[in-house]
Amino acid sequence: MGRAYQNRKDSMAKTAAAKTKVYSKYGREIYVCAKSGGPDPDANLSLRGLIDRAKKDQVPAHVIEKAIEKARGGAGEDFSPARYEGFGPGNCMAIVDCLTDNPNRTFGDVRLAFTKTKCKIGTQGSVSHMFDHCAILGFKGDDEEAALEALMMADVDVTDIEHEEGMITVFAPHTEYAKARQALQEAFEGLEFEVDEIQFLPQTTTTVEGDDIELFEKFMDMLNDLDDVQNVYHNAVIAD
Repeated sequence: MGRAYQNRKDSMAKTAAAKTKVYSKYGREIYVCAKSGGPDPDANLSLRGLIDRAKKDQVPAHVIEKAIEKARGGAGEDFSPARYEGFGPGNCMAIVDCLTDNPNRTFGDVRLAFTKTKCKIGTQGSVSHMFDHCAILGFKGDDEEAALEALMMADVDVTDIEHEEGMITVFAPHTEYAKARQALQEAFEGLEFEVDEIQFLPQTTTTVEGDDIELFEKFMDMLNDLDDVQNVYHNAVIAD
C-alpha cells in the first residue's frame, strides 16, 4: 500500500522555547490519560505507550513524573478533548486536536488561526470522514507473518501491515492501539518501536502552491503556538 505518514513530532524541537512547548503538550496529555485511565502504566496500557513516546521525544523524566503525580492526587485542571475541523490554505483539509480547560477560549483561538489565513473552520465531521483514524506501530524486522499472527491471536483488528526495507509497519483502528502494542511486545522480546503513534491519515492529498504556501506556514505556526493544541493533521502537500 505504501501509505505516507508524518511522524507525530516530525521535526525535533530546536530551541529551548520549542522544547518547553513539546514538554508541556506531553505533560498535559499524560495527566489526562493518567487521570482517566489510572496512573499505573502497567494497568493503563495507553499511558504506558504515551510515556514511551514521550521518552523517545526526549521529554525529561521529571515532567512525566509530575504529570502522573498530579493525576494521582486528583487535583489540577479539568482538561477535556476538543476537535476542530476545516479547510486550510489551498483548500487543504485540517483536523486540530486540543486539550482544554476553557472550550470557549480554545475555539476562539483556533478560529482566529483559520480566519487570519483566509481559511474556513467547519462543523464536526466536515473533513474527518476523509481521514482514517489509525494506530501506527513500526519496528525493525522481516517476519511479517509472525507479526500478523501475534496480532490475530490477540484479536486485534488489523487494517493493514506493510514490510518495506527491513521495517514492519502495522496499521489498526485507533481504538486497538494499546492491544496491538502489547501483542507485538509480547511476541517479540526486546521490541523497540521506530514509529509509535495515533494519527489521522488522509485518504487523499491536496497540493498547496503559490501564495498559499506562505499562508499555510502561517496557519500551522499559529495553531502550533497555541498551548491548547496537541496535534494538527492535514492532507496538504507543498508544491516544489
